[in-house]
Amino acid sequence: MDGTFSLVLLLLFLWCLCSRRMERFELTAPAAFVLLGLLLGEGTGVLDLALPHETVKVLAEITLVWVLFTDAARLSFRALRPELGIYVRLLAIGLPLCVGLGALLASALLPGVSGWSALYVGAALAPTDAALGATMMVNPVVPAKIRRVINVESGLNDGIVTPLVVLALAGVSAAEHTAGPDATGHALVQLAIGAAYGAVIGLAAGWLLRTTLRNGWAAEDFAGAGVLALSLLGYTSALAIGGNGFVAAFVAGLAFGTTHGAPPRVLLYVEQSGALLSVLVWLVFGAVLLPEVFAHVTWQAVVYAVLSLTVIRMVPVALCLAGSGLDARTVGFIGWFGPRGLASIIFGLLAVEELTPAGARPVLPAIACTVLLSVVAHGLTSAPLANRYGRAAAAKGIGPAGPAAEELRVRGMAAGGLHHGHGRGHGRGGPAPS
Repeated sequence: MDGTFSLVLLLLFLWCLCSRRMERFELTAPAAFVLLGLLLGEGTGVLDLALPHETVKVLAEITLVWVLFTDAARLSFRALRPELGIYVRLLAIGLPLCVGLGALLASALLPGVSGWSALYVGAALAPTDAALGATMMVNPVVPAKIRRVINVESGLNDGIVTPLVVLALAGVSAAEHTAGPDATGHALVQLAIGAAYGAVIGLAAGWLLRTTLRNGWAAEDFAGAGVLALSLLGYTSALAIGGNGFVAAFVAGLAFGTTHGAPPRVLLYVEQSGALLSVLVWLVFGAVLLPEVFAHVTWQAVVYAVLSLTVIRMVPVALCLAGSGLDARTVGFIGWFGPRGLASIIFGLLAVEELTPAGARPVLPAIACTVLLSVVAHGLTSAPLANRYGRAAAAKGIGPAGPAAEELRVRGMAAGGLHHGHGRGHGRGGPAPS
């Protein structure tokens, strides 16, 4: 195990050394570590990541907590106002349509999937991950408004669908008789407690940090470590009082972000910690989850993956953006750049832990195939489609709005690695300053 851990650390360091160079090959960190996991794990047996289930569960849970918290906390509601109508359309109309259409097609197409398990597939594959299209997200030829829209949508939709994923998993567990018949009702109570508790702890912590920084009681250099602890505290303490920790972390991030009043860099510590764990999740995905899923993959799962990235994503986007003033090319561009990534993987890992093998087996191939196809497809098309769309937008007089400072910073990983060099923005969940 020590040798495996050392190899993982070596891979991280080597990627750090060549990450900028990899940008020339349009190789993102997710794609690189999935490939390394496959080659060094199942392919050669060099990397033995046969981790205990409890270890995988902890890795997935902590990563999701940090992702949800930072995505929410980095939002600047004042900066959202110029495109607020588009965000509302995408998140309040497009996202539910995507979940519903995904569940409907999962029930019709995937063997052994119906009811709660179909809802789980639809919800687990609804969140998008802008990091998989990171070369597009930092490409200055793409208008900043469009990059902002994709970035903000990606930052919020995973937190919004988390309650649905939790509820669906509870329903599947009840149907499997691994949980009581009132499992879904209990899950709803947990979600409500988690949301209320997250709001309280986020508001209180934000006010305390703002007050202590203003009065000189708190050292700004240590504030990042304190916020890192706060994000986990929201999760663990919500569990202790019977609430849902993931919802608590997301709502706490929203509340904290509206009140803390501290410099954006206080969240950088949490963001970078989450980015590090995200890389490990991608490595586990390639080395452990993909080989296991490939043994049970079906043609239906592959067809569903193609539909998930096209029809299930793009039709709801087109419907919800009708009448928004965006032209058809822009709507198609936003619809295509809805990659499925980190959140979907973590939801899949949670299913492995929450369900029996018989319950998880019908749903995991579709999720794994969709994410893998997204890594390849969006990685290959990010740069050429961005350049083509940017030229078309410029021809219509829709150019990049503002200088390079408006470039966005995508959560966790950009074209070359743990990304914070290109952009000077507020992170995956919020727009950059103007």
